[in-house]
Formats: sequence, C-alpha cells, structure tokens
Amino acid sequence: MLGCLLEKQQATPEYYPLTLNALVAACNQKSNRDPVMDLADADVRGALERLRAEVLVWPVERARAERWEHNLDRSWELDAPSRALVTVLLLRGPQTPGELRSRCERLHPFGSVGEAEEVLGRLAAGPEPLVAELPRGAGQKESRWTHLVAGAPPERAEPAPARQAPAAAGLADRVAALEQHVAELAGELTRLAAKLGDKG
Repeated sequence: MLGCLLEKQQATPEYYPLTLNALVAACNQKSNRDPVMDLADADVRGALERLRAEVLVWPVERARAERWEHNLDRSWELDAPSRALVTVLLLRGPQTPGELRSRCERLHPFGSVGEAEEVLGRLAAGPEPLVAELPRGAGQKESRWTHLVAGAPPERAEPAPARQAPAAAGLADRVAALEQHVAELAGELTRLAAKLGDKG
C-alpha cells in the first residue's frame, strides 16, 4: 500500500492523493506487482488505519472525497532517487541493481547501475536501514536487494523435497532407486562371499 501511494505520487501526480477506491485499484493492479494481490475495500481501510497510527499516512479532505497521502518523504528522509528505488522494491520484491535501474526509469532515471547502487548503499546505511543486500543464491550472477519495511527478510532455507521442480524430483527418485539397488547388490556379494568362505 505504501508502495502504491509512492508510485502514484511520482507517476501520476495529478491523481494524488488517492481516494480509497483508487488505492484499492492500485493495490490490486496486475502489472508491475510481485506479489499480485486481491484486496477488498475493508482490507485497505484497515491497513490505512494501522499506517495512520504510525503517522506514515493521513487523510486529506478534497472535493467531497476523502483522499490519502503518505508521509514517507519526511519519515524516511527520501529524496527523488531513494524514493524511486524504495517504491519499486515495495511493489516488485527483491531485484538486482540493473533491474531496479530499468524499472525506476519513469519514476527517476538513473545514469548508470553504479548510481543506483550508490543510492542503495546509502539506504542500507545508518541505524534504521530501509534496504538490504541479499546473499547471492545458487546460479545467480548478481546480488539482489530487498526492502526492510516489513522487517528483516527470512533466512534463506533449502527447498523442501515436495516443492522441487519435476526434473529435480525425478533425479532424486532415480538416485534413491540406484542407491537401493547398489545396497541390494552389496548384500548379495556379502552372502556369496560367505558361502564361498564356508566351502573353502
């Protein structure tokens, strides 16, 4: 929800602050979202009230309709580059600096990936960091960054066997079958050796 308020402030300032209906539509948008959500008016209203209690959003009376705006520029001390990066991280989850630079284009153009990395480093520094660099996963060439608005990311865990891709699960089954076959052959050899020893 905070990401949606930030996005609309930067991308469509003529419609910002947002009505409740506009904010629900922004939260349930299917493109440029990860994860995609399906929130009801009551869900959004409840979240707004919780965020209001933390002085992160507040209502503004305009033209017969209550509208909502964020207070993040002041609360989190955001400038244009950092606002763009935090917005895209909130809306689309962990990303590489290259992905962030590309996806921030309409909010704030970065001259280079290095420039985006410099701002990420600034957001990660200090006593209350807003972002963090994630450890590189297997097969990943670049590090990914995540926001810390909802707290520290969970520790990276090994995938459970039930969630393995079909190819990986098939390979595991074949290896297990081969191991069992080898164990059976080893048992046969032991019995044969014992019989031969008795005859000797």
